[in-house]
Amino acid sequence: MDKYSVKCLLCGEVHDHYSLNCKNGDQSLLRAYYTAKQLIPTDMPGIWKYYNWLPVDGIIEEGSGRTVTYKSEALASKLGLNDLWIAFNGYWPEKKANLMTCTFKDLESFPTMQRIREQEEKRIMVVASAGNTARAFANVCSITGQPLLLVVPKESVHRLWTLHDDNHSVCLVTVEGDYFDAISLAGKIAARDGFVNEGGAKNVARRDGMGTVMLDAVLTSGKLFDHYFQAVGSGTGGISAWEASLKLLDDGRFGETLPKLHLGQSLPCAPLYSLWKGVDAVDAACPEGMYDDVLFNRKPPYALKGGVKDVIEASGGDIYAVTNEEASAAQELFEKSEGIDLNPAAAVAVATLVQAVESGAVKPNEKIVLNITGGGQKRLMQDYELKQLPVSLEVSAKDEDAEDKVVKKVSEVFGI
Repeated sequence: MDKYSVKCLLCGEVHDHYSLNCKNGDQSLLRAYYTAKQLIPTDMPGIWKYYNWLPVDGIIEEGSGRTVTYKSEALASKLGLNDLWIAFNGYWPEKKANLMTCTFKDLESFPTMQRIREQEEKRIMVVASAGNTARAFANVCSITGQPLLLVVPKESVHRLWTLHDDNHSVCLVTVEGDYFDAISLAGKIAARDGFVNEGGAKNVARRDGMGTVMLDAVLTSGKLFDHYFQAVGSGTGGISAWEASLKLLDDGRFGETLPKLHLGQSLPCAPLYSLWKGVDAVDAACPEGMYDDVLFNRKPPYALKGGVKDVIEASGGDIYAVTNEEASAAQELFEKSEGIDLNPAAAVAVATLVQAVESGAVKPNEKIVLNITGGGQKRLMQDYELKQLPVSLEVSAKDEDAEDKVVKKVSEVFGI
């Protein structure tokens, strides 16, 4: 019997394990369904602790970390909450947290790369990113040697650091434009012979990898949560948390409560908030002026079956908009309370929680999990030297020849 099957949420048809889209053309996410109905942790390293609920048939032993969940005392006290749990994703050796790119994007990159290996994929993988995802895929590709083309906005290149000395498998291209421009260019290149798209939100490995945040939080705390908080760009992390919660509910050992999803976005560029509230919260200059522009995605998976709209409605949750001032205050509050530095995006999640507390959307005795999607970079720099990934090529999103220029450069870098 197969470990899992992949089905369309609309037509219900079973698809190939590695499918990204419904073969019947349905505008729906595909979802992985596992033969094992209960979560059985393994003694394997990092994220592979949750191997039975990951859509892979093998592991990458080197370099994998996982979420570390703990019950908050200091921040919880400041907010008047009695049952606040923090799911920390990053580097914090004192708590045995070892996601070495300091972001939960490592949870996506390792299962995705394992599936690439299972397919014996020789083509060059193409990843578009505002920075954190690119860093995570550069990390795992430096470990496995899988050829990787990264396409990122020029303004995000400062996020492209690594701990590896050998990065010969990575070709980094920057785009004069925003994240959507990077996605558009990457999509065109991935459609060419010799390249393969990793799939984004449509890739079940990416979503179930991110879903291990919820698995770890529930396994550690012993029970499903009343509320889940996260800062989002595309919203895929929220979808992943909901899908993981459904599996945990079916497990039968963790209670009968499904969490309300509380997803935070950064003003003045909050497309999901705009769609959910029916207001215009996207400035013409976006992503300029954001507290963290990794949280900006012009085309999030909102309306398709199983997308952000569906999971917010199903959970009875909400989408929030956070100002830079609120995010800055929340970052200071968290860092002073919990004793570890945050990535700016995670501060937006903390500010979202603060808003919910102040509005009465959450009650003092309710069980809450706060997903800290990235942190510990300053702590990491105390122990390791960060090396900037070299840029192979710069192109403009307005350049009609950008696609050909990138393909030519990739051929030079990888000798093909």
